[in-house]
Amino acid sequence: MTKSPVHIAQISDLHIKTPGRLAYRRVDTALALSRCIAELNRFEPKLDLVVISGDLADTPSSAEYEHLTDLLGELRTPFVAIPGNHDSRELMRIALPGHPYAGPSGPLNRHVQLAELDLILLDSSVPGHPHGELDPQSLDWLDAILSTGAGRPALLFLHHPPFAAGIWHMDRQNLRNADDLAAIVARHPRVQLIGCGHVHRAALTRFAGIPCTICPAPNHAVDLDLAMLRPPSFRIEPPAFHLHAWFPGPGFGTVVTHQIPIGDFEGPHPFFNEDGTLID
Repeated sequence: MTKSPVHIAQISDLHIKTPGRLAYRRVDTALALSRCIAELNRFEPKLDLVVISGDLADTPSSAEYEHLTDLLGELRTPFVAIPGNHDSRELMRIALPGHPYAGPSGPLNRHVQLAELDLILLDSSVPGHPHGELDPQSLDWLDAILSTGAGRPALLFLHHPPFAAGIWHMDRQNLRNADDLAAIVARHPRVQLIGCGHVHRAALTRFAGIPCTICPAPNHAVDLDLAMLRPPSFRIEPPAFHLHAWFPGPGFGTVVTHQIPIGDFEGPHPFFNEDGTLID
């Protein structure tokens, strides 16, 4: 059987509040998510899965998760989710009862087999703290999962980036034990991508020898203050999400990440006339 491409959308940092409330008294995160879902629903080709990489709620509270699930009810593609530092593991388990996690308590890790891919979702949240850390239980579970299915490419997702992005107040909240993650990834060459969130803006680097991305947010962006000029701040910039497209091929195939803007823009406009000549 011929293998087909797989298209996975990653959205992150939704920060849903109770109906009518604005994040930081300025950002309508519910409206932002609704616009994002509309973009996901109309995307072609049809998406295979949506990964939500943390901070689904804001405070968090049961009412926020109830509002979140109402909004996600409009999404026409199956989704999986992991918590961020704004989330509650217990409330997420209640709000998303159909999502089987690796264990009945503790971290909300999850392994999803999607066509030829293994998707591994890691819970990097530390209850009551903004920074990230993978506990020994999660690290052992990750190593065990990666030790099976050696011929299948694997994509890893977690909320906290395992690298410094250069934004001072976010870097102090990143994954504290990134070296432990790097050691496991280095042992398993089938890992092709690590996708993160938390920073509310797109970034790309290499971590443990493979591409590691940060997904932009559908609402507000963390201020790109690389010179420590301002207090922790955010900006209203064009919202977007990431599309991770896996294409079959030699070895583990190829993963290409696209940034997809959210909203209506002109086009598509043709490059060529009907006779094949370039429009001038």
